[in-house]
Amino acid sequence: MLATGFSVLLGFIIFLAFQAYDDTRAGAESEATTVAQMVQTAQLMPAGSPAELTGELICYGRSVVGTEWEQLAEGKGHDSLNPWGAEMFRTVAALQPKTATEQSAYDRWMDQSTQRQQARNDRVHTAEGIIPTPLWLALYAICVVIFSFMLFFADSSESAWTQGVLMGAVALTISILMLLLGFFDNPHGEGIGQLQPTAMERSLRIIDSQVVALDVAVSPPCDEHGNTR
Repeated sequence: MLATGFSVLLGFIIFLAFQAYDDTRAGAESEATTVAQMVQTAQLMPAGSPAELTGELICYGRSVVGTEWEQLAEGKGHDSLNPWGAEMFRTVAALQPKTATEQSAYDRWMDQSTQRQQARNDRVHTAEGIIPTPLWLALYAICVVIFSFMLFFADSSESAWTQGVLMGAVALTISILMLLLGFFDNPHGEGIGQLQPTAMERSLRIIDSQVVALDVAVSPPCDEHGNTR
């Protein structure tokens, strides 16, 4: 009863935690891809705004890679707004599309902004952890019960080595599964397997190539970490 109940509960939780981890990874990929696509859309916006919007997109990406990812690794920033997202909205809100091309680009920009924000929400929603405290307490309590229960299997007719291996195997298995659950519960950081801003870094390199190919003079209003100059 103890083994079956604990394994079913833990397996179900790990499945949900892995799903949330995968959603976070997919959100980061989708956000980075959308940012790169918005650079092309920006070039079709009303005159005077393409270079400004492109610079703000670059700052948005730098902010994600820099300060924002550091906050996520510390379990913070999940309820904050990327300042460059708000800055781009102010820039676009002041535009007055005149031609059909500009109007189409404007509509497309708004759709991509919604996609970018949704992808960002998927990326940051695991920053504070997805497993509630009562569930953690229940899992730890069950672990203690199982470890204590195993002590009653001590048999004087068996060698200490044999009993140690049998009990140690159970303790090691449960410990590894709990550590795995903790990893999925906090996917951002510098540890092995934790998510890194590689997708956005790749998009920033793509944007640099696009700027050169389109011959757009861009001067991002931020430093390398996305902070306003």
